[in-house]
Amino acid sequence: MVNTQLRYGIYQVLKTMKINRNKKGFSLVELLIIVAVIGILAAIAIPQYTAYRNQAFIAVLKSDAHTLANAQIAYFTDHGTYSNTAAAVQTTIYGGNNLSPDTTVGNWVGNATSFSFTTTDNVHGGLVVTYDSDAGGIQ
Repeated sequence: MVNTQLRYGIYQVLKTMKINRNKKGFSLVELLIIVAVIGILAAIAIPQYTAYRNQAFIAVLKSDAHTLANAQIAYFTDHGTYSNTAAAVQTTIYGGNNLSPDTTVGNWVGNATSFSFTTTDNVHGGLVVTYDSDAGGIQ
């Protein structure tokens, strides 16, 4: 009788082990938890990524503004006044021709004592940087 009960107990243990050993994959609850965690991480990461991209685009606009300001100063050295057109400084002579392909120059004002202009990136959301020599540079 004890021997039969022992055999039956061993049989049950082996049967349970065999069932657990053949069980493969993930349950639906485990998969839903993984999807939820990935969704939360994406909700956090995507806005951060967008902010970093905008910072990079603004840095390009600021760099282009400094390039144009240096070209304007070179123009002033040659002519004794600041240029009232962007085309005059966007030449190889003054170095204002090396701008990013996405940068558009606008609102150009130049006179004998000061200059100002804007650089705009319409490709990546219409970002704008203003340069004003009277106010000390980039605004």
